[in-house]
Amino acid sequence: MIEDVVKELGHLSLGTRLKRIGETLQAQTQAVLAAHGFDQPAAHFPLLAALDRLGALSVGDLGQAVGVSQPVVTRSLGGLENNGLVQSETSEDDRRVRRVGLSRKGRALVQRAKGVAWPAIETSVAHACSGLKGDLLTQLAALEKALAERSLLQRVEET
Repeated sequence: MIEDVVKELGHLSLGTRLKRIGETLQAQTQAVLAAHGFDQPAAHFPLLAALDRLGALSVGDLGQAVGVSQPVVTRSLGGLENNGLVQSETSEDDRRVRRVGLSRKGRALVQRAKGVAWPAIETSVAHACSGLKGDLLTQLAALEKALAERSLLQRVEET
C-alpha cells in the first residue's frame, strides 16, 4: 500500500487534509441525497437551508451566511434559479443589490429534505465522528478511517 503523504505530513498539510475530508463528506452526502430521491448538488443545500432559516437575502449576505465567496454563491444561484428553486429580484432600496429567496418549489424541497434526508445525514456524520479522541490529527485520522470503512450511505441504511 502506498504511503498517504498528506496524512504523514501532519500539520504541514492540514489544509489539504481538511479539504480532502470535506470532499469525501460532500461526495458521500450526495450519495445519501440521491438515495432519498434528491438530484440537486449537495453543495446547494446549505444555500437552501440559509434561505429557509433567514428568509430572502442579498447575494453577499447569503455568502456570509454559509461562509463562501460571492462568486461561488452567484454560480450556485444560477443552477438553483434554472431549477425553479429560488427567485431573485432587485432591491427597491438599492438597484445594485439582488435579493434571493426560496420559490414555492424550493420551500417544498427544503421541507422534504428536512423531514427525510437531512436528519439521516446529520445522524450518520455524528455517528462517524462519535469515537473521536485525542489531538486534532488523531481525530482526523479516525474520521477518515471511519468514512473509508463505512460511507454515510451505509450508515444511513444501517439505521
